[in-house]
Amino acid sequence: MLKLQNMTLSTRQILDDIALCFVFFTRLPLPVVDFRDRSLAAAIWAAPVAGLAVALIGALVYAVGTWLGLAAGPAAALALAATLLATGCMHEDGLSDVADGFGGGRTREKKLEIMRDSRIGAYGACALALSLLIRWSVLSQFGGPAQIFWALIAAHAASRGLFGAFMHLLPPARSDGLSVDAGPVSAETAIAGAVLGAVVLLALGFGGAAAAFILLGLL
Repeated sequence: MLKLQNMTLSTRQILDDIALCFVFFTRLPLPVVDFRDRSLAAAIWAAPVAGLAVALIGALVYAVGTWLGLAAGPAAALALAATLLATGCMHEDGLSDVADGFGGGRTREKKLEIMRDSRIGAYGACALALSLLIRWSVLSQFGGPAQIFWALIAAHAASRGLFGAFMHLLPPARSDGLSVDAGPVSAETAIAGAVLGAVVLLALGFGGAAAAFILLGLL
């Protein structure tokens, strides 16, 4: 059982929340789970756990690549590609939408209209290219699979601990968006996610590389 101030979860609810975050944040196959008793807003504290799975996939691919004799650059590219496949590029999709909206829209309404367009514009394409290039260049500078492993955990696990805080503090941009469907995030849930992310950082020692990858993980 998990308790945090007014937030108390049974073992079943904890497992359901983790599974729900896996379904939302990844494309990893899971058995059919009944989520009728839980919402994304209530489960968002478990987002770092889903991020940890993505990090493990990337680190494993990098380790296999180097074991096969690949240099750091190609191995890092494969690791990055593996994380993109694991998440279904959902974060990259959001990044391109934001870049196109703020780059091409002058008013709030126009920005939101552009963001709803499924097509990628010049701003979105450039933002994606720069994001991938920066992440690949930083990944390729690490000395081996162990360093890649810790850096990926910092990016994909620790950074997701802030999702709940953003959803709690920031109002939805639209009345019919995903944030509205997810529901309001309580302060207790936001704190639980941030604490879980902080625990990951403490386990890593919060080195400079970890801090850099937290920022990159928010892209």
